[in-house]
Amino acid sequence: MASKARDSNSTEEIGFINVEERITSLFEPDTLGSAQYMENLRKKTLFEPEKRLMLALLEDAVNCFQVYVTAQGGRGRKLFNDAHEWIMRTDDEWIFSFVNLCETLGFNPAYVRQGLRRWKQKKLANIAPTAEDWRQKRMTG
Repeated sequence: MASKARDSNSTEEIGFINVEERITSLFEPDTLGSAQYMENLRKKTLFEPEKRLMLALLEDAVNCFQVYVTAQGGRGRKLFNDAHEWIMRTDDEWIFSFVNLCETLGFNPAYVRQGLRRWKQKKLANIAPTAEDWRQKRMTG
């Protein structure tokens, strides 16, 4: 009888410990999660140079687009035209196409294009002479 009472007490303790251990384990670090995180980090690091190259290409194209938008000729106009053509092209056949770069980097290509078009319109509107400017120029010169 005494052994039966001991068994029931130890079962209750084991049950209590199991519940307590389960609750405590919710707040402990997940070692499997850490291993998975490190594996994902290693995979991400392997692709990081390629993504940096893609980002550099995209940044250079946007920079050429913005810096040379008002170029009248020569090298600046060629750089703008090349960037404009590459950005506005909608094909995704080439690995370094604008569409593929944007999608790989997590950008929406149509949204980026739209933003660049709006920027260009505002920039050209700010520098384009108005009718008043032309009138002033004719009167003075």
